[in-house]
Amino acid sequence: MVGLVYLLYKTTHYNLLERKTQPPLSRLGKRWKEYHGSKNWEGLLDPLDDGLRDEIIRYGSFIEAAYKCFDSNPPSPSYSTRHVTDSKVDDSGYRVTKNLYATSSIPMPSWVRGIGERSSWIGYVAVCEDQNEITRLGRRDIVISLRGTGTCLEWLENLRATLTRCPFNNKLSNGQHDTPMVESGVLSLYTSSTSVCQSLQQSVTDELLRIVDTYGDEPLSVTITGHSLGASLAILAAYDIKNTIKHALHLSVISFGGPRVGNRSFRHNLELQGTKILRIVNSDDLITRVPGFFVEDHDDVAKKQKPRMEHLPSWIQKCVNDKRWVYANIGHELRLSSRASLKLNSIDVATCHDLKTYLHLSQYSHRLKQVDELAWKIQMNPA
Repeated sequence: MVGLVYLLYKTTHYNLLERKTQPPLSRLGKRWKEYHGSKNWEGLLDPLDDGLRDEIIRYGSFIEAAYKCFDSNPPSPSYSTRHVTDSKVDDSGYRVTKNLYATSSIPMPSWVRGIGERSSWIGYVAVCEDQNEITRLGRRDIVISLRGTGTCLEWLENLRATLTRCPFNNKLSNGQHDTPMVESGVLSLYTSSTSVCQSLQQSVTDELLRIVDTYGDEPLSVTITGHSLGASLAILAAYDIKNTIKHALHLSVISFGGPRVGNRSFRHNLELQGTKILRIVNSDDLITRVPGFFVEDHDDVAKKQKPRMEHLPSWIQKCVNDKRWVYANIGHELRLSSRASLKLNSIDVATCHDLKTYLHLSQYSHRLKQVDELAWKIQMNPA
């Protein structure tokens, strides 16, 4: 009986919380830099700060817009090429200035319909142009929004999970002999081009240089946001932008459900750059635990621990020794869990990785925690 009361209370109270009307977004003022990592999100993640929560959901909506604009149906005439046609991103106050395309370097026969398209629309660049929103944000913001995997070739690139040398300007010395390395498939999608489609790398760089030239006398920020594959591309783009564009831009990444993307040296170079990365991770999302047989965390480096490989096949040991499978977790992490939500009836791989799940958990995680605490008190004190 107590268990039934507990469940009814939790369900009813949760539904009431969910129906609450969301208040208008508050003015960020000088705190916007804190929300974008100037103090490494210290004191903002547990419990999740309300202002940061609003920012996370707001940037997630830019990725939602990218998914809505993308046609992922192979039989469709606009498959993989559909892009933003309306220059305004919903009611955000941002205007789309550039459509972005990612190109695969995997050679495929042209007669294979739906797979032969090497370049696919992957997202967009948008600039805040609404003066009221600029005032609320405390600066003019540039957002780069990148969707997740949506085409057959992108899935194939995801399988190219070994690390390869990062070809960008790696002049920052990390005091180690390690070379910055990133996932092969992600690097391919970021740097590859065709005779009719420039690379994602070149498109992003050219557009940012143009925007900086236009608004360079104003306070500017660049926020790169992405989900899944887009999260990996966001980190790679941030690393490249910091090396390429010398203007004093506040650059941050807010990513959702991203897989691992680089090794320890790559992470160290990002930290030396001052690039701020916030990864929103669902503990029940398997995608955030790949790729890599082994992962080097900060604690592992400090303790100089080496993975035990005696029980593994020789070819895996060789890959690890060559450091082609030794990834590192990058950035600061906001960890959520699907199991905390009564609304999510399923915790299968697809649901746990879905962007809507991430936004739902971001929005209601604090309320669910409050409900859990109150319901626990009822369960412990039924009288």
